[in-house]
Amino acid sequence: MADNQRQVTHLGERDCSIQRRHQKVLEEAPCPVMTKRLRDKMGRAAMRAAQVVGYSNVGTVEFLLTPGGQFYFIEMNTRIQVEHGVTEMVTGIDLVKESIRLASGERLGSPRRQLEINGAAIECRVYAEDPHTHLPSPGIVTNHHSPGGLGVRVETALYDGYRVPVHYDPLIAKVIVHAEDRAMAIRRAKAALREYLVDGIKTNIPLHLQILDDTDFAAGQFGTDFLGRFEPRLEVVSGRRAKAS
Repeated sequence: MADNQRQVTHLGERDCSIQRRHQKVLEEAPCPVMTKRLRDKMGRAAMRAAQVVGYSNVGTVEFLLTPGGQFYFIEMNTRIQVEHGVTEMVTGIDLVKESIRLASGERLGSPRRQLEINGAAIECRVYAEDPHTHLPSPGIVTNHHSPGGLGVRVETALYDGYRVPVHYDPLIAKVIVHAEDRAMAIRRAKAALREYLVDGIKTNIPLHLQILDDTDFAAGQFGTDFLGRFEPRLEVVSGRRAKAS
């Protein structure tokens, strides 16, 4: 976040490694392999980038992180991102409100708020697509029932009778959960997804449950190639191509 007087602060990181064809599928905060030293170093780099270009308002600086702990700048998104909810859940800061406030010329305030990350948050992007082939699944939504309860937040425009078109992004809902730690957040996300009912179309909810059940995901050991293990694999058998299980 930055104001017009070039005061800048950062709100920690989001891990967006779970993606398919550069399309994010699941995001979380904090990153499971982040250390305080790395967070401080990465945060300073992000703030410096905003200051150098004179940026003001809320934005996201994206980096690639190597297994060795080096990070490299990718781009800056000068807007509120789809996954902003996980940052809100772990910091208690309304980013949309802050964006409007900063756009009106208000200052960040002094002294700057010390960054505090409270617990862990996970966002599952629910897409209208076949969970196995990833083909779009347009149609009319029936029997829509979103999950609820402690630490569960759902953002969607779905309702019974809603027609999902084929022409746009397949994102139809965001299931965001918050808990005291990452293990509890994973359990809460699985419970919320199992409770989520969307009939009439196919969704990628089964894929999310596969991800959340994966032992490497639970251990925080994954990269941008993670979803490849759930993709249909082709192998040659007796001169013919067949799908491997």
